[in-house]
Amino acid sequence: MALRPALSTATAVAALLLLAAVPSTPAASAPVEALTVAPTGTIAPDGTVTLTGTYRCTAATGPVFVSTAVDQSSPTVRHGIGGTRAECDGAEHTWTNTGMSSPDALKPGKAHVEATLMELRPEGGLPLPFFHATQQQAITLTKA
Repeated sequence: MALRPALSTATAVAALLLLAAVPSTPAASAPVEALTVAPTGTIAPDGTVTLTGTYRCTAATGPVFVSTAVDQSSPTVRHGIGGTRAECDGAEHTWTNTGMSSPDALKPGKAHVEATLMELRPEGGLPLPFFHATQQQAITLTKA
């Protein structure tokens, strides 16, 4: 009877040693989907806001866009700031979104941006949203 626990222990140790000996694949070998927002954006005297950042995505079957929204005085009121067509080839790309908010809604100073890298995937004849990446970030709007 004492042989079985010893055999089980030896088997478990051998399995652990085999797992430790198997080389792992580097995490950098597969492109990672990502989205960044620059820490500063600009606001022109006419209210035009420009935001920038980078993105990386893969395996898209439909059109992909980087969309952004900014809020400043109320987290429940966001202002859409343009959209940029994205290319999902695994490489890192830059994006720039420009748009005008309602008059006097945004001013130079601290703001919050939500950026989304979204694909319109054809599913059963309808384009359905598929989110590749999202990013929320505090930024500073400066005078353009």
